[in-house]
Amino acid sequence: MTKILVTGGAGFIGSFLVDALIADGNKVTVYDNLDPQVHPGRKIPGYLNKKADFVRGDVLNYNSFKKVLLNTDYVVHLAAKVGVGQSQYEISKYVNVNIGGTANLLDILVNNKNKVKKIVVAASMSSYGEGIYACKKCGKVQPPLRTNAQMAKKQWELLCPDCGCVLKPVPTPETARMNSNSIYAITKKTQEEMVLNIGRTYNIPAVALRFFNVFGPRQSLSNPYTGVAAIFMSRIKNNNRPVVFEDGLQTRDFIYVTDIARAIMTALKKDAANYEAFNVGSGSPVTIKDVSKIIAKIHNKQIEPDIQLKFRKGDVRHCYADTSKIKSKLKFTPQVDFTAGMKMLIEWAKTARAVDNYEQAHKELEKKSLTC
Repeated sequence: MTKILVTGGAGFIGSFLVDALIADGNKVTVYDNLDPQVHPGRKIPGYLNKKADFVRGDVLNYNSFKKVLLNTDYVVHLAAKVGVGQSQYEISKYVNVNIGGTANLLDILVNNKNKVKKIVVAASMSSYGEGIYACKKCGKVQPPLRTNAQMAKKQWELLCPDCGCVLKPVPTPETARMNSNSIYAITKKTQEEMVLNIGRTYNIPAVALRFFNVFGPRQSLSNPYTGVAAIFMSRIKNNNRPVVFEDGLQTRDFIYVTDIARAIMTALKKDAANYEAFNVGSGSPVTIKDVSKIIAKIHNKQIEPDIQLKFRKGDVRHCYADTSKIKSKLKFTPQVDFTAGMKMLIEWAKTARAVDNYEQAHKELEKKSLTC
């Protein structure tokens, strides 16, 4: 029986992956510190598969991490601090967990006899910064982040850095530059590069999967730093208007959590994935305004989004996945579209705890001068 270690395996994505791995006949160990921001009271979540071996441990605890790493065949490294805005003021924490934890993983493997056959690391689309755009005069460009001066004028769309024309977003491929614009994005970019570098150096097959906006059941509805779909759902469940920055027409690429689990399983199994990075998204952009409206409609609530016409420093306008590489190399395509996935998420959320902590998180961003 193949032994697979999933760091962060008690979390949202990890738990679905654990279910899939166990259903596929693997022996799975979950290594998770049960961060209270994700797991209130540091309790093992009830949804965690009982057939998995659970080890409470932190990726920053070298000796504890070493015990589980040296007794596994494959590693899926999901453990990380997540949240763009929060990363801009909890800098040491994000760097320590995301980069330091990955450094421990690789240091242990390089300096100890082990039987690890492959590592899959969760990378992030946030590392791209702004995605790829088309200019009617200059062709395809990848512009820098919008300036605060432009945003203060409420000129939301990207302008061509060469001719000044308004740009149109197009799919972003893996060959795009990494223009990380938050500490979180920088740490995810670094995680990816570290794992692929050590993998190539020591002939340990390694794969980086650049997740786009993941949504689905088991995502904490009380964590105000989690994905936008869960934040909006918590607001609407509590009869509060979802807060939307800019004009609401910025877009994101949403992919359902079971499709993410399938992508990881595919990367583990296929040699064609080795030493490569892949986008894992739907390839279909959805406006943030539409996200809020769809959630309200499925809830049968007449709640309109609160469109602020304000901005958060570091936010990108558009970025959606070019999925041609993962389709051609790994024969992977998502199976769940946004509306179907949202219906399943909302059905699950009927019985899920949802404390609306958004206002507290928003005040923290304002306090740190991250909103304007």
